[in-house]
Amino acid sequence: MTKIAPSILSADFGRLGSEVEKLEKSGADWVHVDVMDGVFVPNITIGPGVVKSIRRFSKLPFDVHLMIVEPEKFVDAFADAGSDIITIHLEATKDVRGTLKKIRSRGKRAGLSINPETPFSSIVPYVGDLDLLLIMTVNPGFGGQEFKTECLAKIREARRYASDNGTVFDIEVDGGINSITGELCVTAGANVLAAGNALFGSGDMRSEIAKWKSF
Repeated sequence: MTKIAPSILSADFGRLGSEVEKLEKSGADWVHVDVMDGVFVPNITIGPGVVKSIRRFSKLPFDVHLMIVEPEKFVDAFADAGSDIITIHLEATKDVRGTLKKIRSRGKRAGLSINPETPFSSIVPYVGDLDLLLIMTVNPGFGGQEFKTECLAKIREARRYASDNGTVFDIEVDGGINSITGELCVTAGANVLAAGNALFGSGDMRSEIAKWKSF
């Protein structure tokens, strides 16, 4: 079944704890946390202190997406804060393998993300070190962007590689995901959908999540 990971980037930050509680009650599988530093991407969001403060509001896995330079410096802080999955960007560190291994050494699932222009082939050397591949379907940095349909080919390539090589890793997509693009991504081979505006703005998150899980 498709996993749904609502992004709290679209939540009401004035009552973030309640928003996180709502995700669990609405049937979400993961809580997606977008961390931006204003350097790797042109926006600033939250740090490990916020992750720690909202951890008590949900038992769901925290899917923490680090859109920051030198993420290796912050693995311990986000692990200590209560992250369950820590995803770094291939483009943001000079030590991809070492950082993925560090995440796993903390007992966390290790994710690797690639931007729309980065080919799938670039992550192949690290397949043995990751648990999740996050394919960005917009340029990272801001919510509400339009889905890049050309990324569907990359999703298909990733799923085909996993099948052909007998490897197991989640394929998550993030950016411009809604009921239409989400179904396209699942058909292409994704099994985790991260979305913000389409879920928080749906009016009935429980029904929307239930529909997406059936893709």
